[in-house]
Amino acid sequence: MTAISLTPSYCRRVGAGILLVALADFLFYGQPAGITVFLFGMVLSGAVVAMHPAALSNGRVWLKPVALFAALLPLIENVSPLSVLVAIAALAVFALSLAGRLRMGLARIAGQLCLFLLAAPFRFARDFFRWRKVARRLGRRRIRLAAIAVWAMPLTLGAVFLALFGAANPIIEHWLSLIDLYALLERIEVGRLIFWLVALAGVWAFLRPRLPRFVSRIRQAMPATPVARSKSTTAEDIIFGKAAILRALVVFNALFAVQTALDATYLWGGAALPDGLTYAAYAHRGAYPLIVTALLAAGFVLAALRPNSETSRDPLIRRLVYLWVAQNIVLVISSMLRLDLYVGVYALTYLRIAAFIWMGLVAAGLAFIIARIALTKSSEWLLSANLLTLSATLYACSYINFAALIANYNVDHSLEMTGQGVPLDGWYLRDLGPGAFPALDRFLAQLGSTAASGHPFLHDFPDLRRQDEIHWRAEQKNWRAWSFRDWRLARYLDKRGPLVVPQPTEPSMPDR
Repeated sequence: MTAISLTPSYCRRVGAGILLVALADFLFYGQPAGITVFLFGMVLSGAVVAMHPAALSNGRVWLKPVALFAALLPLIENVSPLSVLVAIAALAVFALSLAGRLRMGLARIAGQLCLFLLAAPFRFARDFFRWRKVARRLGRRRIRLAAIAVWAMPLTLGAVFLALFGAANPIIEHWLSLIDLYALLERIEVGRLIFWLVALAGVWAFLRPRLPRFVSRIRQAMPATPVARSKSTTAEDIIFGKAAILRALVVFNALFAVQTALDATYLWGGAALPDGLTYAAYAHRGAYPLIVTALLAAGFVLAALRPNSETSRDPLIRRLVYLWVAQNIVLVISSMLRLDLYVGVYALTYLRIAAFIWMGLVAAGLAFIIARIALTKSSEWLLSANLLTLSATLYACSYINFAALIANYNVDHSLEMTGQGVPLDGWYLRDLGPGAFPALDRFLAQLGSTAASGHPFLHDFPDLRRQDEIHWRAEQKNWRAWSFRDWRLARYLDKRGPLVVPQPTEPSMPDR
């Protein structure tokens, strides 16, 4: 690693870091997060470009800002942990690529990204102490005296001139009298200082993108040529050899066939379940364990059928692997259908949506395993394909309003709206935030238009709903909180007008 010195580029990074911290303080400290996150990301990317002007000489450099802008777009739709994660990952890849420290290949990029994010919080502290060592090596006392001498004359003469101006100008004298050093010290907040340090450490990692030093050390420590293995038969060759893998695949296929047959009989065939076991319980019991089973199966296939190994070239073993992975894919689809049945009875939640997405990714991963074996691809190809699928899924999910999706589904399938199922958990929908406002409005309007005057939600819930909307509208008056999703919600609320819940009419008594 090159030694840190007081070069113009290093001082430029320090100045840019200070300006970015000031901007972060203005946009974020004590303020709601909204469009400001996107604006800060754009300014930070511009600062990264300014730190690496030589990278602009590349004729195809425009592709990198375009890709970065696409990654930052979800922040305009809505600021969420997912959209922020996508933006941070894209900024890290962008900074490393401009610095010429990014190795190509999706799997390599993912590994470098993980290392960068792990080391990013400590990059500024490490560079600061290394700069102190360089300064000590060059003569710390001489540098300190030189720095003091540089500022001694300007500050001394400046103080003299200020005192003279104060004596000559009553306005300046009045301004000087207003300076209260104790009040200034009292205004320094510990929380704000911590925020500045965290912000500086965060932006510094992008202004001076580096990977941990131990990565290159590990590469240097690795032997250049593979160590020849003994040809003698070992216990590992027996336990995980070709014969053992063949027998394992036969047993595993038989077990998975039994599970698939049971699902086909009870879950989809409509056969009567044992006493005391409901279809919802049967569906819920198997949704998550079956995913773990599929993951273990995938790990076994990857370990047993390494590229160019003897087992991977055996035709019978390859067919058994295809059959077993296909059964695993059916198992994952069965898990998704199980979870869908459970959601149909007990409503939708964030965790159940995440389970659906995770199951889809597992099914795609299993399909990629079959493709890798059939096309004789490398493990790096398999990892890259899964990472690409995961990245595309997370990017697409950052545009989805899951709060509104959950609220609409739960309202539309509630007992109050359909006459079957379970009653709506309105308190959970209220915890989802503003995204659930339209669904809650439909729910309250439905309750008010029916004869269910004794429903508990008609007592305090409409007032709480109004209070939530008032609080949200007050927060939206701060321009920093703007997002495209909130803008659409504001348009809906403006068109709807004041929230009015029709009160059910009491049945009229017949005249006697």
